[in-house]
Amino acid sequence: MDNATKQKLWKTADQLRSNMDAAEYKHVVLGLIFLKYISDSFSALRKKMQEDDYYKNNPQYIDEDMRDYCTEHNAFWVPNEARWEFLRDNAPQPNIGKLIDDAMLSIEKENPKLKNILNKNYARLSLPQGRLADLINTISTIGFENGQTAPDALGEVYEYFLGMFADAEGKRGGQFYTAASVVKTMVAIMAPTENHKVYDPCCGSGGMFVQSERFVQLHQGTGNLSIYGQESNPTTWRLAAMNLAIRGIEFNLGQEPADTFHNDQHPNLRADYILANPPFNISDWGGEKLTKDPRWQYGIPPAGNANYAWIQHMLSHLAPTGVMGTVLANGSMSSNTGGEGEIRQRLLENDLVECMVALPGQLFFNTQIPVCLWFLRKQKKRKGEVLFIDARNLGFMADRTRREFTDADIAKIASTYHMWRGDEFAPEGKAYADVKGFCKSATLDEIKANDYVLTPGRYVGVAETQEDDEAFSAKMARLTAELTEQMTESAKLDAKIKENFAKLGWK
Repeated sequence: MDNATKQKLWKTADQLRSNMDAAEYKHVVLGLIFLKYISDSFSALRKKMQEDDYYKNNPQYIDEDMRDYCTEHNAFWVPNEARWEFLRDNAPQPNIGKLIDDAMLSIEKENPKLKNILNKNYARLSLPQGRLADLINTISTIGFENGQTAPDALGEVYEYFLGMFADAEGKRGGQFYTAASVVKTMVAIMAPTENHKVYDPCCGSGGMFVQSERFVQLHQGTGNLSIYGQESNPTTWRLAAMNLAIRGIEFNLGQEPADTFHNDQHPNLRADYILANPPFNISDWGGEKLTKDPRWQYGIPPAGNANYAWIQHMLSHLAPTGVMGTVLANGSMSSNTGGEGEIRQRLLENDLVECMVALPGQLFFNTQIPVCLWFLRKQKKRKGEVLFIDARNLGFMADRTRREFTDADIAKIASTYHMWRGDEFAPEGKAYADVKGFCKSATLDEIKANDYVLTPGRYVGVAETQEDDEAFSAKMARLTAELTEQMTESAKLDAKIKENFAKLGWK
């Protein structure tokens, strides 16, 4: 979908901001986009069924067999009153909000996997007359009829809107959305493969899962991952379910939205890949009630900061041959308060920490502080070593406040890791080598000598600057001559412009 169409959609959706909070209107907009998609997909599937030779000769069986046909093609059954054409035609009616709620209820009733997931608050919206109709008419311009590309188109729109909503919400936007640059970097490093379990204990809107599926499809031609997640915020939990459902990704987000530390929805899970972006430095996580929890194998995390609780929770769910990656605040790499230094030391002494990546600031919507990536394994290839990568100088400013990584930046970080491990994702014919100012493979003895601090800058050093052997006097003479030449040329251009204006009668 072209940017002009996405921007038009966003402009229409953003008009709701004057009437409701961004945290609310994202569910209004994304719910309607979801409804449009499943309705278009249903219509496309019905058309395909009608073109089948059997049903051409036996059209009387189409309605009778349509449900089974939907099941066979992994599509949602959409009742008449929930089809987009019906809602579009009734958009000008004053009861359009109730009609949308009824549509959502009927879809949930017909498709149990969507139970309690869809937004059903449209009748209670306090909007000016016609505003909801305008939004419906704009969303009507999106076409999802192409069965093969529809999920990609919808995913693109959904991802774009999630990013825009996160930007609009500012700090709170980070609660449901992790910047694409960070997610792509984590997935490229972890390199998930098909037929394995992926887990995110604080999954937000499910971006880690979507990117993992995308990575597997790109490298192996099929997604086929087993998705397990948990999210405590009920509206964000539903957002994640919708985000996965629109892409046809099977998922298990637990029986309900729940606090990961106090109501683990997957207590017996052992996952092959664990990715997470937990809330930074949370102090009200209830740690004082969990001092005897069996998850704290490497030390009781402080009640005033959940960083090391997240690490140990994820380790408790990690399969023996699995890998986990998490985003944490930079303080986690060096803090000694509340016993964190001792926990970090035990993690290192048990040879669980594999790689540390320092990220630049301004990658996130919700915070400008720089953060880091931790990667841990129970069975490391390079025992007794930790790879440090300092990526703080990578990326570009996408706008005044936010930085992004290019594909080349992500490839540089990930390929360094895979070359260091010597695995199948390493660039062919290339071998790992320390690069001053960027990467360093450090031994546990070196880390011990640094008091078990894991800040990459301590190990990679400072990049060497290019030698400049041109004498100062010669350089000044050259630069002065160049400046004089440029100023002379500028004066000639100014005179020519004045001359042309004079010919046109302007002086």
